[in-house]
Amino acid sequence: MTSTNTITRDEAQVRQLIADQSKAITAKNLDQIMARYSPEAVLFDVQPPLQLKGSAAIRAMWEACMPCMPETSGMETKDLRVIVNGDLAFAHWVFRFTGIEPSHPAVDMWMRVTAGYQKRQGEWQIVHEHCSLPFNPAAGCVG
Repeated sequence: MTSTNTITRDEAQVRQLIADQSKAITAKNLDQIMARYSPEAVLFDVQPPLQLKGSAAIRAMWEACMPCMPETSGMETKDLRVIVNGDLAFAHWVFRFTGIEPSHPAVDMWMRVTAGYQKRQGEWQIVHEHCSLPFNPAAGCVG
């Protein structure tokens, strides 16, 4: 097998992990969301405490977010880019929730994600995530 085939297979696995995470988030399935986080993962989020260390802290953040998330939704992902080098991968993309009630605060909100992954014992794990909202300093608001 050539390294090109390995990279292609690994990139497909990382893309599938991202797709699976999106499905778990829209299904509000906490166990599935947490299944691919490394125990020592670090997450930078849009709301305080801004930095979370370890899967227990990340799980608590997701539990707190669940009541604020749309009851039913899909997710549109754009501009996904994945780079794999050996057992490390890096990805970035933007996403938004779709199919949500027009009054929900997230209806027109795009979020940005940058993530790092490490392959351990044949499985890709999330070791770093950074989620942010575009900010318009001239208008003084998100958007």
